[in-house]
Amino acid sequence: MTQRNFIQPAAFLLSALIFVSSASCQAKSDPQSVVEPRSGPGAGQKFLEPFVGEWDVVKTFYSRSGTASRASGTCKQTMIHEGRFLQSEFTFQQGDTKTTGLGLIGFEPATGSFTSVWTDSRATRMSLRQSKDKFDGQQIVLFSKSLSEGTDARSSRTQTRLEENGRKIVHRQYTAGEGGAERLMMELVMTRKGDAPGGK
Repeated sequence: MTQRNFIQPAAFLLSALIFVSSASCQAKSDPQSVVEPRSGPGAGQKFLEPFVGEWDVVKTFYSRSGTASRASGTCKQTMIHEGRFLQSEFTFQQGDTKTTGLGLIGFEPATGSFTSVWTDSRATRMSLRQSKDKFDGQQIVLFSKSLSEGTDARSSRTQTRLEENGRKIVHRQYTAGEGGAERLMMELVMTRKGDAPGGK
């Protein structure tokens, strides 16, 4: 056997041994990865990064009669768990009533879908939403989900977009109206602190 013919299989064997050794070390240092492999941020997290910061918020709620009620508030948004999830902390003031809310949204690169969870001080219910279609790179569209079998939960859809070069976030929630057609139920308009509304 020539030296060259000997070196090639030896190099391949060495590479294989290094790979196996590396995988073995990783399994020992993180045994959970055997059944639950790690995953890193993807395109969805990249889209969420401009959401980080301090925001002034105007929330408008539309009743079935069409009457609108508004509340002003603030929001602080941060990326947590090494950039994998966006956490949103809201505070609204309407008259003498103060309401707080906490949201968490993540993106799974393998499926191209978002999942969000919402809680607030108005109720003990938790809201769970998830994408139906793959992320299009332009907006986040989520649909209400229920974990209970046979639950007749109110169906709704949310749509979130960045506007004005990241200075504004517009979040709208739609629900079923008369005849099954969607109607706008709630709108959040978030303006980055320090930026005048509609500023360039």
